[in-house]
Amino acid sequence: MADDHDNTPENGVFPPESLLPYETWLEDAYRGVMLSALDYVSREGLAGEHHFYLTFRTDVPGVVIPDRLRAQYPHEMTIVLQHQFWDLNVDRTAGKVSVGLSFGGVGSILEIPVRAFTGFADPSIHLSLHFTAAEPDEESAPVAEAPAATLAGDEAEGSAESDSSSQVVSLDAFRKKGPSPG
Repeated sequence: MADDHDNTPENGVFPPESLLPYETWLEDAYRGVMLSALDYVSREGLAGEHHFYLTFRTDVPGVVIPDRLRAQYPHEMTIVLQHQFWDLNVDRTAGKVSVGLSFGGVGSILEIPVRAFTGFADPSIHLSLHFTAAEPDEESAPVAEAPAATLAGDEAEGSAESDSSSQVVSLDAFRKKGPSPG
């Protein structure tokens, strides 16, 4: 079914001002896509060239990361889920995602509230989603450092694939805000 009408208002803003919370609904739907992808990968693993860039606010209450990473990335951080990760878990009831990653040869389990995510990308198919993160609560103290996971060499026990390095990367090349008005 095609819509040949251009519903974009004269000022070019999309979506136009509305009494219905379309922006919130769209953002919730995009977060649902991210959670479904992560949940699928937690059960089935990554297929083909798929890999994920996850960007999140490190200063949102409930984010659990090692203190050294919080010091290095006090506001925002991007992690890559590709070769070396383990124990990926999506807990929709608690509203959080957890995953094991190795940073500088030291394994850690990161816990990230869903409301802390600002971006999700799968570069293999040029998919990039952006979210508005919860604002950090000024009165909340940062969560303590995540405990180090026990590693066997450079690979953790479980379903991790090996890779010689973990890195934090910028998603600037993949930035695009929401759907294009059509």
